[in-house]
Amino acid sequence: MRAIVCAMFGLYLAAQAAPALAQVDLDALSRGSAGPRTQVAVLATTHLSGLPEDYDLKALEPVLERLAAFKPDVIAIEAVSGEGCDHLTRYRELFDGAAESYCADTEPARKATGLDVHAAVVKARKRYADWPARPTPAQRRSLASVLLAANDRASALAQWLQLPTAERRAGDGLDPALVAQLQRLETHGRNENYRIGAVLAARLGLQRVHSVDDHSADRITGDAGTGYEAAIKAVWAGYDNPYTAREKAFIDRGDLIGLYRLMNTPQAQQAAIAADFGAALREASPERYGRQYVAWWETRNLRMAANLREAFGNRPGARVLDIVGASHKAYLDAYLRQMHDVDVVDVGALLAPGTR
Repeated sequence: MRAIVCAMFGLYLAAQAAPALAQVDLDALSRGSAGPRTQVAVLATTHLSGLPEDYDLKALEPVLERLAAFKPDVIAIEAVSGEGCDHLTRYRELFDGAAESYCADTEPARKATGLDVHAAVVKARKRYADWPARPTPAQRRSLASVLLAANDRASALAQWLQLPTAERRAGDGLDPALVAQLQRLETHGRNENYRIGAVLAARLGLQRVHSVDDHSADRITGDAGTGYEAAIKAVWAGYDNPYTAREKAFIDRGDLIGLYRLMNTPQAQQAAIAADFGAALREASPERYGRQYVAWWETRNLRMAANLREAFGNRPGARVLDIVGASHKAYLDAYLRQMHDVDVVDVGALLAPGTR
């Protein structure tokens, strides 16, 4: 017995002598930054393309009014950038069809402008660097054509919407095919990137929106194995989110501001993530397909967070709005809170009644 006690006491002394894991206090460093901190609001949105085709999207107006009152200097959306699409296309064998799913056909814009995606992305950057305070309609039309060639449809629409109605016509790089494309986006683009991101940018006089989605993580799903798709579909089949019926009720009565208020609550966020990624972590296949799915999701969100940080990297102290599918919000909020110079804004307060 004495030997056992001595041995335990020795282990205790060794543990006491071992250095504690060092922790760096990044928050303390952040508190010393000069000037106002950057304010980032991540808006959880439903994907508007999933609403009925005859749904009246005028119901978005109360949402737009409250977001406009935040006065963001930078607006980001869940879309893959031209650079991202160029990479997905170049290495299409690695990414499980991501280019075909998430990137637009830029061939009509290439025919009109003579620019491939790479050349258009570079030209658009140069245009922004030299952009005048009071652009002419011809300059807006020309930039819109370049942005369509660069696979940046939302920013092209933001330029189009800032043209007087009489100036929304062909010319300066926009041929009739591209004009028709912009008109379709303006009137039939049932996508939050256009109906919230581009509309809000135009309303606030911003010259672009920033595409911060990233599907290079799709290599994980592409390499997951032959049983992956069936296993994840089985997880989704058991999806049990107690907030789904409440969300549908808001949609059915045309109350989109009510829907957005609900979707952006911590309770609704927690329930949706638990029903999807929480269930996936418990998926019991020998290959642990569910955990591979979560690895893909976390990698994608980490890269989205990095793209978002880059989008406002040259704008210290800016107000930033990021519009993303609802299941991204909690992850992006968590990653943003670890960054210097960033305060995460309470979206619920932005959407609250009486906020304009």
